[in-house]
Amino acid sequence: MEQDLEKLRERVKEIQSEFAERGDATGWFEALYKEADGNNEIIPWADLEPNVYFRQWAEANELKGNGRSALVVGCGLGDDAKYLNDLGFNVTAFDISPTAIEWAKRLYGGLDIQFEVADLFEPYRGWLGAFDFVLEIYTIQPLPLTMRPQVIDAVAAFVAENGKLVVVTRGREDDVEPNELPWPLSRKDLSRFAANGLRQTNFQVFPPENDGEPDRWVIEYER
Repeated sequence: MEQDLEKLRERVKEIQSEFAERGDATGWFEALYKEADGNNEIIPWADLEPNVYFRQWAEANELKGNGRSALVVGCGLGDDAKYLNDLGFNVTAFDISPTAIEWAKRLYGGLDIQFEVADLFEPYRGWLGAFDFVLEIYTIQPLPLTMRPQVIDAVAAFVAENGKLVVVTRGREDDVEPNELPWPLSRKDLSRFAANGLRQTNFQVFPPENDGEPDRWVIEYER
């Protein structure tokens, strides 16, 4: 199983590298979903379940939506959006890949979730500062390190006054240079959220499911 996952990750790196050489930092997502052709097993992160670390965090913190607005950044096939919907949030979810959004609608179109094709860097203006709860899982890591401040700024911009943001990421120490995709985040990277007016309220470390992988961090912020 781990060997199969490693092969899938290598293919992801190949596609990402091809697009990076063309100067396209985000086009590879659509290419990957198209290549998968409806088979979620081709996509390393698409297991048709909510992220295991976020779910553990949500259960431990008794997360409830109570009708609050929520946004899922880079939603992929919509599994985390569906989970937030189950928890009682009014959910909007977006991805840059039209194929991913079509797929998510096939899976969860019967639920009251607004799925949209959108670019993180050119979002609908009505989304800025509009959401009570924003969820970002593994979407910062696969984008180039040179773009990291820009990506964090864009994610932070969705959080409403008194709203919350939860980030799920692979973690690394500040003095460790990431050397392969996906590039984990450091505490120094995360400090950019504070520069965007967000206060860290919770930081939990989860051991990885697979040996040899970085710890997973789940961090909560409040504006």
